Amino acid sequence: MSGFVEKPEPVSVPGLTHLHTGKVRDLYRNEAGDLVMVASDRISAYDWVLPTEIPDKGRVLTRLSLWWFDQLADLVPNHVISTELPPGAPADWAGRTLVCTNLRMVPVECVARGYLTGSGLVEYEASRTVCGIGLPEGLVNGSELPGAIFTPATKAAVGDHDENVSYEEIAHAIGVEQAAELRQTTLDVYRRARDTAHHRGIILADTKFEFGYETTEDGGERLVIADEVLTPDSSRFWPTATWQPGRAQPSYDKQFVRDWLTSSASGWDRTSETPPPALPPEIVDATRAKYIEAYEVLTGASW
Repeated sequence: MSGFVEKPEPVSVPGLTHLHTGKVRDLYRNEAGDLVMVASDRISAYDWVLPTEIPDKGRVLTRLSLWWFDQLADLVPNHVISTELPPGAPADWAGRTLVCTNLRMVPVECVARGYLTGSGLVEYEASRTVCGIGLPEGLVNGSELPGAIFTPATKAAVGDHDENVSYEEIAHAIGVEQAAELRQTTLDVYRRARDTAHHRGIILADTKFEFGYETTEDGGERLVIADEVLTPDSSRFWPTATWQPGRAQPSYDKQFVRDWLTSSASGWDRTSETPPPALPPEIVDATRAKYIEAYEVLTGASW
C-alpha cells in the first residue's frame, strides 16, 4: 500500500472546478475550459506523498519550469497561457499557479537518459538493456551512455510505479507516427537541456516529459510540452565537479529525504504498509536549500 499519508482537501475557488489532486499539483478547470495547475509544497518518496511539506518547493518548480519553457520555445510549444491568479484564488497560490491549455494528453512518460542510473541501471545489470535498447558491456552506476536514449514508461496512478516499456510497445499503443514524434522531440529537448545545464556545471543525467496535442486553427493537431519541465522533481541533476561513475552521485533533488527515511533515525520500515513519518526540521531545511540551489545554478538568478 502507498499513496498519500494525508490527502489534502481541495481548495474551493469560485469559477473553478477541481479535477484532480496529484502528488505535487492540484488541477482545476476554469469557466473558459482552460486548466489551472497549482504546484503545492508536497513532496513524495518511495511512492508515498509525505505528511511534511517543503516550503517554497512549489514556487521553485513553477519558476524553473517557466525558465525552461523559454529556453525550449524554438523546439516545442508549451501549454502555458498565463501566470495570473484566477479571481478569488487564495494569496498562497501566487507564484505557483499556471493557467494552461487543455490538451489531449499522451498517456506516456517520455523519459530521456544520457547516463545510467535508477531503474535503467537495474535493468542494465540484469540484461545489458534499458527498455529493450542494447547497451555496451562495462557500464556502471553513473556511466555516460554512448548517446542519449528514449526510454518511455506507462503513467501510473498515485502510489504506483511507472512501468518502463519498449519503444515498440508505445508505437503499438499510440501509433507509429505519434511514437516517432514523441521520441524525436524528447531527445531534441533533452539534448538542448543537457547542453544548457552543462555550461552551468550540471549534468542532466535523465529527465521525463509529458506531452499533449493541441487543436490548431486549421483543425489539425500539434505536439505541446506540458506539466512541469526539467525540475529536480522530474530530472536527475548532478554537479559536474563531483561526477564519478561507479557510485551514487551527489544530486540536486530530494535525496536528503530518501536517505533519512531509510535510515535508523526515521524508524520507518519501507517494506511495511505503515505510512512514513513526518520529516524533521533539518531535513526540510536541507531539502529546501537544495531545490533553491538547483534553481539558482541553472538560471543564474537569485531566489
